[in-house]
Amino acid sequence: MKRLLPLPFAAILFACAPASGATLSIVSGGAVEPGVTSVVALFRAETGADVKVRFATAPMILQRIGGGEAADVVIAPPAVIDALANAGKVDGAARMAVGRVGIGVVVRDGTPAPDISSAEMLKRTLLDARSVVYNKASTGLYLEQLFDRLGVGPEVKAKEVRYPDGAAVIEHIIRGSGSDIGFGAITEIALYRGKGVRFVGPLPAGLQNYTSYAAAPSAMPGDGETAAAFLKFIGSPAARAALQARGVE
Repeated sequence: MKRLLPLPFAAILFACAPASGATLSIVSGGAVEPGVTSVVALFRAETGADVKVRFATAPMILQRIGGGEAADVVIAPPAVIDALANAGKVDGAARMAVGRVGIGVVVRDGTPAPDISSAEMLKRTLLDARSVVYNKASTGLYLEQLFDRLGVGPEVKAKEVRYPDGAAVIEHIIRGSGSDIGFGAITEIALYRGKGVRFVGPLPAGLQNYTSYAAAPSAMPGDGETAAAFLKFIGSPAARAALQARGVE
C-alpha cells in the first residue's frame, strides 16, 4: 500500500477553491493596502479568481458596509468587524487575523529628520513643528489621546491639520514645508518612499500603538466558496510572508 504524502498548501487550496473565473469583492482598510494588494495578487495566481478590492478608512467601512454596500470579504479593525457582525453584515465567527500596523513619523523629503527617539524628544518636536498633520481614522484617534498624555494636546490642536485618510496626510507633507510633521500608518508611508517624503521612523516603543486587522466574510457573500478560500489563504505561509514584507506584522 502506497503511503500518501502531505499535500502542499497550494494543492489543498486548489482542491477547495472554485474553478477559474470565480469573482471576489473585498473592502479593506487602507493601512494594510500594501500587504493586502500582495496577498490578492498571490491568490489570483493560485486560483485564477477575479478579485476586486476597494480601500477605505475604518469609519468609512463601518458606514458603507453597515449601510448596505456589498462585499464578499471585509478587512478592518476587530471593533469594526464586531460592529458589522452585530448588525448581521459579516460572519464574525469566521474571521481570520490579518496582522497589525504601527504608527510612523514622516517629513518632507530633504528635511532633516526630527528627533523622536523618546517621549520627551517627540514632545519637543511637536512643539517646534509649524503644523502637525494626521488623519481622522483609527490612527488619528489614538494620536489625539497620545498628544494629551504628553501634555501638548492644546498646542497641537492649535496647529493640527486633519484629513479623512492617510494618503491625504502624505500629500500634504509633500506639498508643505520642512517644518510640517506628519503621522500615519507605517505601511502607508512606505508607499510614498522616493516620491517626496522621508520616513523618520516609528513612534518610540513606549508610545507605539498598533492597529490590528481581521478579515471576515459577508453574512451572505455572493460567492461563499471563494470567500472561504481567500480567508484560508490569508493564513498560508506565502500570504503571511507577503504581509510581513510590506510592514503588516
